Order: sequence, then C-alpha cells, then structure tokens
Amino acid sequence: MTAAENPVVPRQSPSPEGDDGQQRESRRRLIRRRLITATIIVLLIGVPAGYLLISAGQSRRSGQDKAAEAAAQGLRPGWPSRMLRRIFEVPIPGYATDVQYYETNNWKASRMYVQFRTTSNGLDSFLTGIGTGRAALEPGRVTIGARDTKIAGWHFGDGVSWAGTTHTNKDPRPTQDITVDMTDPMSPVVYVVSAATP
Repeated sequence: MTAAENPVVPRQSPSPEGDDGQQRESRRRLIRRRLITATIIVLLIGVPAGYLLISAGQSRRSGQDKAAEAAAQGLRPGWPSRMLRRIFEVPIPGYATDVQYYETNNWKASRMYVQFRTTSNGLDSFLTGIGTGRAALEPGRVTIGARDTKIAGWHFGDGVSWAGTTHTNKDPRPTQDITVDMTDPMSPVVYVVSAATP
C-alpha cells in the first residue's frame, strides 16, 4: 500500500462539543458563572436580611425611648417637640430658659404641663402667640388647679406675686391655664397647663 493510498492524518484535538453535541464550557468561564450566581444569591438574601436587622434595631430603640417617656413622672428638663408645642398651642419663646415639660394622655383628655423662665418681652410674645395678652393676667390669681399642681410637682404658695388667666378655645383646640410668677417682672416664670379633649 502506498502513501497516496493511505494518507497520514495528523492527530486532532478533541471536539469542544460534548458527547451530546453541546459545546463544553471552559474552566475560567465556569468559575466566573458560579461566582456571579453566588454574588446574586448573597445580594438577594443578604441585603433584605441586613435591612430587617437595621429596622428591628431602630424600632427597638424607638420603643425604648417611648417607654421611658411614658414611664416618666412629673416635669423633666428640655423642650417639648415642635409637634407637641403646635398640638397644645404652647408657643414657648425661643430665648426661654429652664424649660421643663410633661405630657399625659388618657381617653378623656390630653395635657401638657410646661414651665419656663423668660423676659418681659418674652412673656408678651408668649401670651400674644396663645391669643391673649398681659391685660388678661389677673394679679393674685393662680389658675392651675390642685390636681394639675400635684401632677406637675408645682407649689403655688404665699409670698410670691402670682398672676393668672385661662385662655379657652372651642374643641378640639386646647384650653390653657396660665399662671405667672411676677416676683421679678423682668424675668417672669411661666406655668402652663394646656388641655385638649379628643
């Protein structure tokens, strides 16, 4: 048999296609595909799980803050939130000092107790903001009742120049009982009980 009759065919590399005719995937491409799949799975599971953990932590802290506020008895130092001041219509002057407040809620009424020291002009500004004026303050009158006095821990005794008024609004707007310590007219101390009926 001559060479022409039996040609020598060089050895061929295996076909990139498998036995079933599908093209084989290179090792690098396989690793890359698996890495992308794993990343997608981690993102689909990890991101929502992380979000839930963060939300749960924030909710827990918020609940603890609200529980501490609800458990508090009597006045505490600090300014009531802007929302509370708007709801109870207590426009504390911006330069007031020694601000304290306490809020109570029940099915009959909601009350906010506020105490602060201000200036003579600050008192006028506060009274105007409520809808009344200095002329409404009756010398020697304490308008805050014994029950509210006890809840707030106030004492309206003798030897102090008291002046008071009650500013009444139609429901559901709050009514304010205002008593002012006018012993130092340039630095009056204001006591307010604002009550709103739901």
